[in-house]
Amino acid sequence: MSDQVKQDVIRVVCVDDHPLVRKGIASILHNEQDMELIAEAENGQDAVELYRKYQPDVMLLDLRMPVLDGIGAVRTIVEEFPDARIIALTSFDGDQYIYRALEAGIRGYLLKETVHTEVLNAIRTVHAGRRLISQDVAQRLAEYFPRPVLTPREVEVLGLVAQGLANKEIAVRLGTADGTIKMHVQNVLHKLSATDRTHAVTIGLKRGIIHL
Repeated sequence: MSDQVKQDVIRVVCVDDHPLVRKGIASILHNEQDMELIAEAENGQDAVELYRKYQPDVMLLDLRMPVLDGIGAVRTIVEEFPDARIIALTSFDGDQYIYRALEAGIRGYLLKETVHTEVLNAIRTVHAGRRLISQDVAQRLAEYFPRPVLTPREVEVLGLVAQGLANKEIAVRLGTADGTIKMHVQNVLHKLSATDRTHAVTIGLKRGIIHL
């Protein structure tokens, strides 16, 4: 391989805690003349270390991983390397996951079920300096537009509701009045267009606002 060809090869790092996903990515990239998988990792902390070591052209990164999650890894990498080109590769399509990833510095967002058809185009697009959001992800964002924003306290209250706590129990946990918790719950129901507490929890989990 000539030096010019080597220079044109897109150096890729894949980070995912599932070996089968990494194996699939390796298989997809294997026959591409303009791409090379140079390293793999299974958690966010290793992703940061690999980026520092190799400074790849593109990194494929799962959002939910042990040790350090993908969002935390992206924030750390982008803070140190502002031009990092990172593509989120995930099964989570809730709009809040997507917004958090974009705000952290993700350049592309792909759902794992579309990997085989879209990952090569995504790598080339992001490597070229453009951003890419798959059609499925864009449709999910449009579905929840405009974006209702819950305050940090409202998210905290919704998370405690998801744990099965009543308003009085939440008030004790947070050290505030019952009436204040009732107001927060009402605000959450309104912002999420939820019919009741259970519906609000369902929406919160689906959209990635809270996690169990």
